[in-house]
Amino acid sequence: MNPCWRLRLPVRSFRVPRYPTTASRRFNSSKTSDPLRILFCGSDDFSIASLRAVHAEHLFDPGAIASIDVVHRPGKLTGRGLKQLREVPIKKVAQELKLPTHEIDTFTGWTPPSPQNEAINLIIAVSFGKLVPPRILNGAKYGGLNVHPSLLPDFRGPAPIHYTLLAARPATGLTIQTLHPTTFDAGLILAQTPAPGLPIPNPSACSPAQLTAFLAPRGGALLVDVLRRKLFVPPLEAAGWYAKQTPQAELRHAPMITKEDGRIRWERCGADELVLRRRVLENLWTTVRVGGEEKRLVIHGLASIRESPENAAARGVGEFFACKAPEGTVLEGGLPAGDTEFLAARTVDGGCVLVTRCTVEGGKRDKGAGVVLQHLAR
Repeated sequence: MNPCWRLRLPVRSFRVPRYPTTASRRFNSSKTSDPLRILFCGSDDFSIASLRAVHAEHLFDPGAIASIDVVHRPGKLTGRGLKQLREVPIKKVAQELKLPTHEIDTFTGWTPPSPQNEAINLIIAVSFGKLVPPRILNGAKYGGLNVHPSLLPDFRGPAPIHYTLLAARPATGLTIQTLHPTTFDAGLILAQTPAPGLPIPNPSACSPAQLTAFLAPRGGALLVDVLRRKLFVPPLEAAGWYAKQTPQAELRHAPMITKEDGRIRWERCGADELVLRRRVLENLWTTVRVGGEEKRLVIHGLASIRESPENAAARGVGEFFACKAPEGTVLEGGLPAGDTEFLAARTVDGGCVLVTRCTVEGGKRDKGAGVVLQHLAR
């Protein structure tokens, strides 16, 4: 899983719950392993939950987990002028837990640590964003594990949370797989959320941050369950059930989210789909003519109108006009459906959307609607 879908969530203390074992399988409970010396590769809040779970297990049973070293990537310069350094979130948590950290941007020429003068024997990578190379994996007696927030092979790729919501799936789940040396999300599935999966909380309003917060601790619990039951010790047993019950045509890929994904395709998307995409992608964008110049309009808030206003009939699909929100329209942030005029546009399905918050390229955030309205008649 790549880090492009990273989400900042509050960091909380972590308790490791018991995770339900798939009822249809019987695993060999007699497996044993050496004390684990773990190299944990992570980045964001989803990976932090797994790190906290593994660390809690280390404190609970130091004979089973002898040590944890954390690998993370360097911080990045952000903000206007790229003057502010944003550290990878897991760095602070690893320091809080008093775990050794290793900041690297490439594994080339890098040698893993030797805690207690012993070799690392298990790699765990969670939303790390880089493949762990064969040299590192082969040097670990038990190879590597990965926590993925989907029922693999559904939504393989770096943005499973986003694409699960965009597909309006009613349920999702978690998968623990081995690390493949050359391909993301192509390892052997060792454990998976039991059928029928986890119902998505409040699916009509769930955001990527909310779904991540829901799945992250459950991913950590499933990972600890795999460690407790020694499922990483050969012979490995395949535990993936989702692909067996799902037609190949329904399995989706989850490629990296880019700015182009936020472009409004007026000729393809109906009103409800645009509202869904705005909720999942945070911002959508299109182009408008302002003062005779074409500019990008970034949309931060969008609402669907069930009954299009009378002045929409003469407008083309995607053509903006001024409109008040009809009574009963659900607006984000508790905005009233009163006399305020918003931008509106017809959609290809005969519906209509209201732009409740937006920014015109080069302008101030949330000041765009008035600017565009001033120039609609020009």
